[in-house]
Amino acid sequence: MFDDPLLLARLQFAFTASIHYLFVSLTLGLAPFILVGQLRAALRRDPARMRAVRFWGGLYVVNYGMGVLSGLVMELQLATNWSGLSDMFGYAFGAPLAVETMGAFFVESTFLGLWIFGWDRMGRWAHLACFAVVTATAYASAYWVLVANGFLKNPVGFEINDGVAELTDPVALAANPSALLALAHVANTALIVGSLVVAAVSAYHLAHRNDPDGMFGRGIRSATSVFAVAVFPAAMSGGFQFSLFGQDPPTSGLTYTAEEIAAIEGAYEQAGGIAGGIGVAGEVLMLLSWQLMMVLALVMVVVRLSRGIDRWRWFLWPVVFTPFLPYLASIGGWVFRETGRQPWAVVHHLTTADAMTDLTPGMAAVSFSMFTAAFTALAAVTFWLLVRFARRGPDGGPLAPAPDPDAAPTPPCHTY
Repeated sequence: MFDDPLLLARLQFAFTASIHYLFVSLTLGLAPFILVGQLRAALRRDPARMRAVRFWGGLYVVNYGMGVLSGLVMELQLATNWSGLSDMFGYAFGAPLAVETMGAFFVESTFLGLWIFGWDRMGRWAHLACFAVVTATAYASAYWVLVANGFLKNPVGFEINDGVAELTDPVALAANPSALLALAHVANTALIVGSLVVAAVSAYHLAHRNDPDGMFGRGIRSATSVFAVAVFPAAMSGGFQFSLFGQDPPTSGLTYTAEEIAAIEGAYEQAGGIAGGIGVAGEVLMLLSWQLMMVLALVMVVVRLSRGIDRWRWFLWPVVFTPFLPYLASIGGWVFRETGRQPWAVVHHLTTADAMTDLTPGMAAVSFSMFTAAFTALAAVTFWLLVRFARRGPDGGPLAPAPDPDAAPTPPCHTY
């Protein structure tokens, strides 16, 4: 394996992309919970609900910071390991990424900073508006990334001049069905991730009979509702993407003839190799995880309607581990989606081999080892921080207000 630079570069990007997506999905999934929770707190002028917003917002901030770091490394890899893609499709593929970076990313970070440091410094509606911008730009950012990714699978809206793709139809690029179907799926999947994380943290505290201000009781009930509503549209939007598999893009034939395309794909299928097995494993993992989540959604709804959340402690502990299901489904789905595109970096226009930078086996092995170690450490540290702050509860999170030294100590509230 270490003698094949292409395989190492692909595995490196697959691993780092999977880790990065773990952060992205939780960012997109938690943001609506926080936004709706803060809206309710602002309308009711309810300090207890605002305390819950600070708690969930603290987890959001930790995850967001790590996601930004991993995202920057992802873009660095595109420049260093995949220069062939940039050379030929930089104007078309890079355009949505530039919009995402210069627009949504900086706007999102700016308003998140205002939200973090604006507690008790601005009016409740201005503060709420800051996080509304954060939520909107987070989804806008995801959209532009999926436009770029969708272009790789279904290249549209460009012409080839002197071996370089030039963007001619921005509307076709932005309305690419590959990107729109992926956005619908990612948005619903992210809600599942967010809802099950909220449910898991809430279940942990409820199992320990710790529910200050009733925030965890409200959390698990809201999470159950969102999870039950999102799981079936997520599965359906994922299924619709299968209709694009195996279809020739409308620009097929601009770079290679039909005979050349058939020869490239035939040689790849004949060679077989590790990529095909990884793709099958990703599909099995994805489908199995979705089946389990559909069953879980029905069980959680029945338990809630039966008021079992308040009476059945045995139910709470399994819920603590449920976030692993959507994460596994997401990783399996991305692996299946991307391996299904092989041997093309841009379908019928640029092979993965031609897209890669000319790396020696030694260079590829060093890069693979360093990035794998770095992202493993990043994922481990993030998981540790999230678990640590989640277990501490509302008084120990990153956004928890500083204790008043003049206030009398209050006993812990254990309303279950």
